[in-house]
Amino acid sequence: MDEVFVESKKLFDLPLEEKMKLLINEKHRGCTHVLDELLDPANQLHGDHKEGFYIGIELPEDDPEAQRTFYGPNLWPDSDILPGWRQTMEKYHQQALEVVKNIARFIALSLDLDANLFERPKMLGNPIAILHLLHYEGQISDPLKGIYGAGAHSDYGFITLMAIDNVSGLQVCKY
Repeated sequence: MDEVFVESKKLFDLPLEEKMKLLINEKHRGCTHVLDELLDPANQLHGDHKEGFYIGIELPEDDPEAQRTFYGPNLWPDSDILPGWRQTMEKYHQQALEVVKNIARFIALSLDLDANLFERPKMLGNPIAILHLLHYEGQISDPLKGIYGAGAHSDYGFITLMAIDNVSGLQVCKY
């Protein structure tokens, strides 16, 4: 996990010119910049004070599934600039997906259902499975001014795994 945090920091430390080469595409892969995402428009006056990088399950462009939103090839930083970065993120992404599949098995078994229920194609068999790396710029949230690191939201999908480093401020609430 430490390696993922180190490599993530290297990406966010790149000059803006390099990050612009990885700007998020129609498949929802790549970089988002500070203020790009507005998660809670009812309460936020400005976009979130964070950068992000989206990685999904890698599919070649000629794969029929790659025509669907959220599927297809990822955007990767140049290996001359960040050697080993792609391999680190692909390995972590695959390991996280295996953790989710194991949790799904436990949930199915706890409900007295078939352990592989969630691995069916209509369930988790073909997951979207997004790895979303985040970097918060240090702007202090000020709800009275509509400023947030990330606005209130609920994640999409079945399970969200969160790994955090020593950055404080994560708030989880029940709606």
